[in-house]
Amino acid sequence: MKILGLLALTLAMTSSLTAPTAVSAAERTKLTIYTALENDQLGPFKAGIERAVPEVEVVWVRDSTGIITARFLAEKDNPRADMVMGLAASSLLMFEKQGLLATYEPKGADALKPAFRDAKAPYTWTGTDASIGVVCFNTAEAEKDKARTPVRWADLLAPELKGKVVMPHPASSGTGYLLVAGWLQGMGEEAGWAFMDKLHENIAAYLHSGSAPCVQAARGERTAGLSLDMRGASEKTKGAPLAVIVPEDGTGWDEEAYAIVATTKQLDLARKVADWGATRAANELYAKSYAVVAYPGVATVPANYPANAEAAMIKNDLGWMADNRERVLAEWSRRYEAKAAKK
Repeated sequence: MKILGLLALTLAMTSSLTAPTAVSAAERTKLTIYTALENDQLGPFKAGIERAVPEVEVVWVRDSTGIITARFLAEKDNPRADMVMGLAASSLLMFEKQGLLATYEPKGADALKPAFRDAKAPYTWTGTDASIGVVCFNTAEAEKDKARTPVRWADLLAPELKGKVVMPHPASSGTGYLLVAGWLQGMGEEAGWAFMDKLHENIAAYLHSGSAPCVQAARGERTAGLSLDMRGASEKTKGAPLAVIVPEDGTGWDEEAYAIVATTKQLDLARKVADWGATRAANELYAKSYAVVAYPGVATVPANYPANAEAAMIKNDLGWMADNRERVLAEWSRRYEAKAAKK
């Protein structure tokens, strides 16, 4: 019996030395990541990161794009985040210009589509997916008002739509800003502001969420909600009487991206997470929420996704969006803040 017991003990000790052991909760290092990802994305992204980098425990700090951008900039003298992920690339370009991001090009990033790579040295951010501005148009409500389905942006100025259009507030929502920046770049600044002046007459409210305008249109609370491509497809697939329209005269867009904060004390771990972000596996995860992602050949086009969306994307200058953000938002607020929804 003593021999059998000794043999069992020896086998157990050998097994413990050779078998891989999971990283215990106590051994994991917390990595604080500021994000504007949707709430339903946080769980899958956390699981994906922690599976690839098991020594990390992801701690999300989540809000809308505008709020996270403002918070990060307010903390620039004492940053509290280790990374930023799922935030508009135009915001990350602002951070880059202020020297707030670490220089790091993830492994495998050279395989990504050029539009999703930081084009200027030093390399600090990497794109993940693109969001495209659309009109969620409730055809049932429009029929009651004899309003025509819009084809171009100017069609939203029809008198039948007065007080029946909602869009995101550009200071709160990245969706709102990409729409405004798209009009100013695509139409030219003078014509873009003139268009927004007229559109303002038909706006019921500027909402503090990128998805809320489409949700309201889907419910029939508004006739038209300016929102994102994926939200439009999702609401239509749920059965809402929506036409998801990408205006033929071109639409604004932005991409989500990630970067390492320059002051992080967890640089090695943050680099591992950044490496994961450029992998095919990570992009397959992005593709569950977005039709356009960084990794070539990875795509999941959902039901009711507008066929011309990617082709209608304007020639977007993300640097212009970053450089002119404060000026554009100040002018926008001066003209239109009176219809901002209460927070």
